[in-house]
Amino acid sequence: MTQQTNTDEARERGPIVVGIDGSECSREALAWAAEQARLTGLRLVAVTTWEWPNTYGYPVAWSENVSFEDDARLILEESVEKTLGPDAKDTVTLVVVHGHPAPTLLKESEEASLLVVGSRGHGEFAGMVLGSVSEFLATHAHCPVVIVRRGN
Repeated sequence: MTQQTNTDEARERGPIVVGIDGSECSREALAWAAEQARLTGLRLVAVTTWEWPNTYGYPVAWSENVSFEDDARLILEESVEKTLGPDAKDTVTLVVVHGHPAPTLLKESEEASLLVVGSRGHGEFAGMVLGSVSEFLATHAHCPVVIVRRGN
């Protein structure tokens, strides 16, 4: 019981983690998370992920200057600047991780007090209300999850 209490107390002061993929929906989640961080005094951590593109067994010759990690970092930085302003990067911790978004954000939720994601990202199908990553996190995260639906 004591260990659970310590875990709960640590999580209460853990950061607010927001998943960013560059979509408008994720930028709205970022705006919501930033306001919640301001109101609660918690740190804000913006996380994006990257993966090697599927080549389905065919060899691909990537140019020497291709960096999927750098591209992901640029998307994250641009999302933060566009949503929160140019000075926001000084108050938001930016994290770029190699991996799929669902397990990456699930791992981040272990120390977070709150996890915030958009309802849909770039992988959306027409008419879907909730994306697969959002749905996965809503049912598996280790902390409360807020799913921000894109405003009209």
